[in-house]
Amino acid sequence: MKMKVAILTLGCRVNQSESSVVEGTLIENGVEIVGLNDTPDYCIINTCTVTAKSDYNSRQLIRKAVRAGSKVIVTGCYSQLRSEDIRKIPGLIQIVDIKHKEEIANIIAGRKVDLNYGLHSRTRPLLKVQDGCNFNCSYCAVPYARGRSRSIPIEEAVKRAQAMDANGYKEVVLTENLADLLNALLKRTNIYRLRLSSLEINEVNDELLDIMQDKRICKHLHLPLQSGNNSILKKMRRNYSSEFFQKRIEKIARTISNISIGTDIIAGFPSEGEEEFKDTFNLVNSSSFSYLHVFPFSPRSGTEAFLMKHRVKNEIVKERLSMLTELDKIKRNNYMEKQIGRNLDIIVEETLSNSHIAGTSSNYLKISAFTEENIKGKAVFVRPESIENNLLSGSLINKT
Repeated sequence: MKMKVAILTLGCRVNQSESSVVEGTLIENGVEIVGLNDTPDYCIINTCTVTAKSDYNSRQLIRKAVRAGSKVIVTGCYSQLRSEDIRKIPGLIQIVDIKHKEEIANIIAGRKVDLNYGLHSRTRPLLKVQDGCNFNCSYCAVPYARGRSRSIPIEEAVKRAQAMDANGYKEVVLTENLADLLNALLKRTNIYRLRLSSLEINEVNDELLDIMQDKRICKHLHLPLQSGNNSILKKMRRNYSSEFFQKRIEKIARTISNISIGTDIIAGFPSEGEEEFKDTFNLVNSSSFSYLHVFPFSPRSGTEAFLMKHRVKNEIVKERLSMLTELDKIKRNNYMEKQIGRNLDIIVEETLSNSHIAGTSSNYLKISAFTEENIKGKAVFVRPESIENNLLSGSLINKT
């Protein structure tokens, strides 16, 4: 009988990429990937510590895996920083250092195995080309877990992308931006689309904007703002001003037609009064964002912000989150309305039960369309005609 393994991943795309490599390697070596309810022999839990809720979710998953009777392997940022908390949980639990995460495949296989970077369960696989962070944001614990920024060599990144290309994937999501890497991937692979994941605003320079004119680069950027008030940005240790951020956003929107720009906002950072929040709301409202990710401030032990005074009351934070969430709905709807009648290319990610396919467009929109063909993983064009249940719905034009 095949060994059965469950892989549960919390948090960022870097985590998802690392889990995906382990998953593909295990499949190649005869392991069956199952859900936690399918009595797995092992359960791998890739944890996150970006917020207190992430810590809680990590602990809950570990306990659930232990109750399922699995041998539990825990890795990721939460286990790196809070290993003592995990060791208090009863059960057969092994903690793997975040720097040796990809060696989990060796532990389960019981021997040294070659990592498989080309086999993924995702229709749009993630290619990790950078790890760690050189930014020292006062609220973030992730650099303590992952260390300073470091990138794999371009030659190795291209090799991994070529493996994905050989397996027929139509889009690859890069977990970091490097202009030289993008140029190399455009020249040396036939991958239909390359998508950049979350970047800092200072990384989006004129060279990158020039490269993004290529039709194979997705018209989508996610650029965390966090606050629109300069005093709060300084306390956060974000290395830009609100004026610089907005000016750069508008240049991006002018340079790349119909681009989707998303952002992150933290509500209730210490000392955020009504005027500071108003600055944030007004900047976001007046900028060319197509969606927002909003979060309450979460004090992380060991960070500078954890010790800051003048915490914002919970009821005020909830009120601000509600306002930002409503603004997000407006931004999303306005952007979707602008897509009606356009021809958008999507990578088909799933076939729905009502003979519809659904996929993600270059400009990061979920779109469904009717077809009786099985075209999962294919690149097709769709013309959106309406918005249904906060998603675009349209007609299939043709396969690319």
